[in-house]
Amino acid sequence: MAARFLPMFHDEMVKLGWRELDVLLVTGDAYVDHPSYGTALIGRLLEHHGYKVGIIAQPDWRRQDDFIRLGRPRLGVLVNAGNVDSLVANYTANKKLRREDDYAPDGRVGKRPDRACIVYANRLRAAFKGLPVIIGGIEASMRRLAHYDYWDNTVRRSLLIDAKADILVYGMGERQVVEIVDRLARGQSCAQINDVRGTVVAVKAGQEPDGALLLPSYESVAADPLAFNKAFSLAYEEMNPRSGRVLAQPHGDRVVLQNPPALPLSTLELDQSYDLPYARQWHSAYDTCGGVKGFETVRWSITVVRGCSGECSFCGLAMHQGRVIQSRSQASILNEVRRIAKDPAFRGTITDVGGPTANLYGASCRNWDNGGPCRDKQCIMPERCPALKAGYDQCLALYRAIRQVPGVKHVFIGSGLRYDLLLEADADEYFRELCEYHVSGQMKVAPEHTDDKVLALMNKPPHAKYEEFVRKFERVNQTLKSRQYLANYFITGHPGCGLNEAYNCAVTLKKRAMRPEQVQDFIPLPMTVSSCMYHTGVHPFTGVKVYVPKNIQEREMQRALIQPQNARSAPFIEKALRILGKR
Repeated sequence: MAARFLPMFHDEMVKLGWRELDVLLVTGDAYVDHPSYGTALIGRLLEHHGYKVGIIAQPDWRRQDDFIRLGRPRLGVLVNAGNVDSLVANYTANKKLRREDDYAPDGRVGKRPDRACIVYANRLRAAFKGLPVIIGGIEASMRRLAHYDYWDNTVRRSLLIDAKADILVYGMGERQVVEIVDRLARGQSCAQINDVRGTVVAVKAGQEPDGALLLPSYESVAADPLAFNKAFSLAYEEMNPRSGRVLAQPHGDRVVLQNPPALPLSTLELDQSYDLPYARQWHSAYDTCGGVKGFETVRWSITVVRGCSGECSFCGLAMHQGRVIQSRSQASILNEVRRIAKDPAFRGTITDVGGPTANLYGASCRNWDNGGPCRDKQCIMPERCPALKAGYDQCLALYRAIRQVPGVKHVFIGSGLRYDLLLEADADEYFRELCEYHVSGQMKVAPEHTDDKVLALMNKPPHAKYEEFVRKFERVNQTLKSRQYLANYFITGHPGCGLNEAYNCAVTLKKRAMRPEQVQDFIPLPMTVSSCMYHTGVHPFTGVKVYVPKNIQEREMQRALIQPQNARSAPFIEKALRILGKR
């Protein structure tokens, strides 16, 4: 019997015999009951803990009807903008409206508002006066303190303040949400629920707890780039779940308090999140309008690992999921594979077994359970720390077990791979088996650029490492029956990259006969190192000044140089060459 969906409409509540919900979830995505969608995961977890949960997906924010169709919930409402920041979902890197939204029915745009957390929270407060409003998800997580907003080109306040929410949840959220709802059920007010790890709350000035680390105020960081970088650096250093302190950032007559990060989930807890009875399908309300395109990319995929030790400057994972790697058990993963294999629509191909970085599954460090990630050094850059143990034996055992599950014909790794780790001797067996069995024609890697100064600002390995990786990849492929290729991802317009660096990158790619298709224009995402550089022109950790390409035309010229095969690139290339004095 197929798993039922959490109710989205009143008649579905009636069929369940429910008069009211305990918790209402409001999201900017379409409702897809799959663990890759945060709303489904949190909803199923609360259901597992005995709560009656309903979902309102992509409500029409112009009217109140959609927000009240399931009635007033007993305990509170949880709000998120969706799997991506609403402004990233709605606009391109050049601030143009996107033509498609993968998280909306049939890819239709206009189903979610800009700054969805703020808009939804406002509607819900008006609809349900006095009801606790808790915001979370990636949009809330990465805007939890004063932050630079690329789309407004200004420093904005904590989203907690702008949304006038009661509590903001940052990080992945399972532990926080269950604790908050449990305490609400016990009769506590939101004012009393101010000490949950992985949450942000606001108090009146003077009510900060003893020992809180004072950050430069919103007013200071909005006016002074150096204060902005200082606030970010202090917050970044306190992301250790074992030793992080409470952060206090004044916003006018209120103080935003960020509690220490939530402790990493144990393997048992992580398994629990993915073992819940997901329908693994979009809600039937979308059957007549083309379904949800984004679901197709994850439908037959499996998340096996969380967290990332890479700390790429442009990525928010270190500030969201954290640096500690959390891996599921083989038993839990195999149970999910067996459920997938029983689906009548399954054709035998597992499209991904991964997470933020697929080849960090099973990785561990003796420090993580005690002191947490080191403050004075990184796990992978500039080289892998000896204390970081790769989990390749676990990876191989897992992949081999999945291949033996009846009904599974192919198991591919669609997540990105950290190619510099694959150069090490302990990865040789893993690398060969990966190429032989788990690459569907193209292996995804992210060299990002070819200029070492730009790569250093991105906190990525020097280009020589990538060249070494290519040679190893080619050696391994010569021993295989079928030819594999590399799908290379590049970023243009990153801080530190001017036209000259883009030109040199283009020349390097031409010499290698590379014509990359996977090229991304840099977007300064909130609360990332690269965003600090973009906004201030200074590296937040070193204080070194950085050139920042902000002119849209220059950004277009950089992309054109990297992708000369595109028909629209020619005039931009000609202009770039004239500026550079090149033939």
